[in-house]
Amino acid sequence: MTIRYLHTMVRVKDLDATIAFFRLLGLEETRRHDSEAGRYTLVFMAPPGQPECPVELTFNWDGDEGLPSDSRHFGHLAYAVSDIHATCAHLQANGVTINRPPRDGRMAFVRSPDNVSVELLQDGPALEPVEPWKSMPSTGHW
Repeated sequence: MTIRYLHTMVRVKDLDATIAFFRLLGLEETRRHDSEAGRYTLVFMAPPGQPECPVELTFNWDGDEGLPSDSRHFGHLAYAVSDIHATCAHLQANGVTINRPPRDGRMAFVRSPDNVSVELLQDGPALEPVEPWKSMPSTGHW
């Protein structure tokens, strides 16, 4: 028996806002499928050069009343970044709340517009802790 990773799917309420969020993280749209019969859109986004690691954004045209309000049952998506401090500064400058700042120079958490938790991990050794992250408290759930 063999197994191969395909994708992680999350339901979204505002497709444009969610695509914009994942673009801020550096992901690119790799493919899209609109189903008139099923009344939904699927958008796959992945890090550049890594099409085998996508997140599938599922948007139901008629809404999705069953979407949980907190999405904590899902867990989180995780991405390695080349500079955790610069990544968090970029996200914050674009209006994203840093729920768990990289106080340790290694790990941070943010939330997508649909409340999906996204873990950011420093690729390689932790960076030296610096302000404003070193003394910034956590905000909300992550």
